Amino acid sequence: MTVHGGMMSDESIDAVVSEVGPRDGLQNIARVMPTAAKIRWIAALAAAGLREIEVGSFVSPKLLPQMGDAEEVVRAAVAIPALTVLALAPNLRGAERAARCGVHRITMPVSASREHSMANIHRTPEEAVEEVRKVRKLCDSRPADGRPGLEVGISTAFGCSLQGPVAEDWVMRLAVMAAEAGAESVGLSDSTGYANPAQVKRMFKQLQRELGDKAGAAHFHNTRGQGLANVVAALDAGVKTFDASQGGLGGCPYAPGATGNIVTEDLVFLLESMGLRTGIDIERLIAARALIAEGLPGERIYGNVPEAGLPKGFVYARAAHAG
Repeated sequence: MTVHGGMMSDESIDAVVSEVGPRDGLQNIARVMPTAAKIRWIAALAAAGLREIEVGSFVSPKLLPQMGDAEEVVRAAVAIPALTVLALAPNLRGAERAARCGVHRITMPVSASREHSMANIHRTPEEAVEEVRKVRKLCDSRPADGRPGLEVGISTAFGCSLQGPVAEDWVMRLAVMAAEAGAESVGLSDSTGYANPAQVKRMFKQLQRELGDKAGAAHFHNTRGQGLANVVAALDAGVKTFDASQGGLGGCPYAPGATGNIVTEDLVFLLESMGLRTGIDIERLIAARALIAEGLPGERIYGNVPEAGLPKGFVYARAAHAG
């Protein structure tokens, strides 16, 4: 399956769940998950049917020691059949490291909030876009059979805990700039849990008007409990790819109060119960939580579906389609 701008070529899938726990989830936890445990966790997620996993970020280990083993983790992940492996790189140096490891797609953060951009990557939003342009050249210089895709997530697109409100017109201008700099898809990220469903629907519809098939994924945090409501609003706007983190792990270490991502298990249940095929086995996904406990004993994880279980009579969307 290939994904371009959030649209899918695999007709058996209606919505892509892109797992970001091994990157976004772990970067906000002070402890470091052992490399072998990370690799086992990623393998279990893939075995449950996750087709996209962001497995790490190529940043200085002095800043984020949790990501110090990114090369080893990527090399192990790309050996898993039928898995698209993503890694975050905030700059050209990180992208060079990611490309050497054989990552399938590079994700780059471009923050709409100037204050967050400086705190997160020490660049203005405009400078971040120029870094995207450099990484585009890097990707194009690679052999065709080893050329990673390039996508951008517009961080703090719905508001920022440092700056406060972020102008929607500026978010759209920045998204266009990122696409013109060479991003193959540009998504919107609610890095701080500010978004509401009306805003989400409005902004993703505008993003699609601006970018067409380069309009990308939705990345929501559940900081104020609106994560899944925002997913439904994004679905109504035509979004097909959603980031999530197993157990609700995650947040941004450079955005005060930015707590966990939406829970992968709850998102998959929501989509499947709405009749949208994800290709993910929820029982096997829930079982993969044990790998978090193994790698990070005592770490608190979240999820309504794992606690309550699947309801009696639950039917996967694929079965409903077959009927």
